[in-house]
Amino acid sequence: MRSREASRTAEFMAVFRASEHAKAPTSRAFADPLAAALLPGGFRLAARLFSMRPAAALLNAYIDRRWPGARTSGIARTKLIDDWIGQAACGIDQVVLLGAGFDTRAWRLDALAAARIFEVDHPNTATVKQARLRSAHADLGKVTFVRVDFEIDDFDRLLRAAGFDAARPAIVVWEGVSQYLTGEAVCGVLRWVGGLAPGSRFIFTYIHEGVLNGSAAFVGADKAIAKVDGSGEPWRFGLLPEELPGFLRERGLSLLSDLGADEYRERVMGAASRHMQGYSFYHTVLAEVPGA
Repeated sequence: MRSREASRTAEFMAVFRASEHAKAPTSRAFADPLAAALLPGGFRLAARLFSMRPAAALLNAYIDRRWPGARTSGIARTKLIDDWIGQAACGIDQVVLLGAGFDTRAWRLDALAAARIFEVDHPNTATVKQARLRSAHADLGKVTFVRVDFEIDDFDRLLRAAGFDAARPAIVVWEGVSQYLTGEAVCGVLRWVGGLAPGSRFIFTYIHEGVLNGSAAFVGADKAIAKVDGSGEPWRFGLLPEELPGFLRERGLSLLSDLGADEYRERVMGAASRHMQGYSFYHTVLAEVPGA
């Protein structure tokens, strides 16, 4: 991440959510009225274009050519994670969003209305996000913000100091982050989640290791890597799906579901997803701390 700037990938995800919100209520996967407000000037103009049907189609087509599968994968995984959170929130009332970026679930998910929500993120992104939310008149009191640099800070200590109760079950969401960190940092986060109260749910994403070492071919992977490298936020960590159950088990977690982008696009978008290619190397995972 560049000094004093918000995460560029967080802004891209907000663009994708804004594009979905601009659809008719009967046809969109979710609503996100704050997504456009979180964008900088140039991206905010694009968000306004999404509300104009011919312009929206052209803009979405342009994004899909430049970054194959990223938009549709991002939209589908947002809905998938929303659903998993809603299911878990029936019995768990504290939520931790690790590397929250421009996530707006605290404001748009009714299932979290009574939950204590902690957003843990890099100070640069957190500062920009809070300023833009204030400008949009969002209620910042819905969230406890915890500023952390995952590479150097003890986020467990900072989170507890902010009021998180590790003795009670929690929903932990770690979306779109693991690939930017070192293996040591990723393993540290998973060990921390594995040590939480039994019954805690862990939702996270990872990329297929083959996209990093060239051992597997994926449509659009070269464009995706070039894009993130150019943004100053290169990918550094990946996993092999067949090794995931053991990887989680060694860190105190039990795998419940591991879906690649093609699978969760089909789950969310149905038959239309058959014409969507790209980002099949991206996975979204639901795990739990066993023993409840």
